[in-house]
Amino acid sequence: MSSPRLAHNVFFKLKDPSDANVAGLVAACKKYLNVQPGIVFFAAGPICRELAREVNDQNWDVGLHLVFDSKAAHDNYQEDPMHVRFVEENKPGWAGVRVFDSYV
Repeated sequence: MSSPRLAHNVFFKLKDPSDANVAGLVAACKKYLNVQPGIVFFAAGPICRELAREVNDQNWDVGLHLVFDSKAAHDNYQEDPMHVRFVEENKPGWAGVRVFDSYV
């Protein structure tokens, strides 16, 4: 039996959520975080402010969505030099980061 896939969803709150900063973080996600082995799905983009129902969490600016073919691929991604570089270059602009991981 094969291992389940792992969904890795990250929600970034920016210190300055200007359009330019949001676009810059989305571009950085696309540059650094979709090249690691084991990724079967990648997407990054800004929050959809139009969906503002009572149940919608609006306390973030950029969402990163990855699905890995296994937990091992996810674990390797965390140590990947491109991921490390992404964090080092972008972390100063973050007011907060929330991560939600689940088997899918």
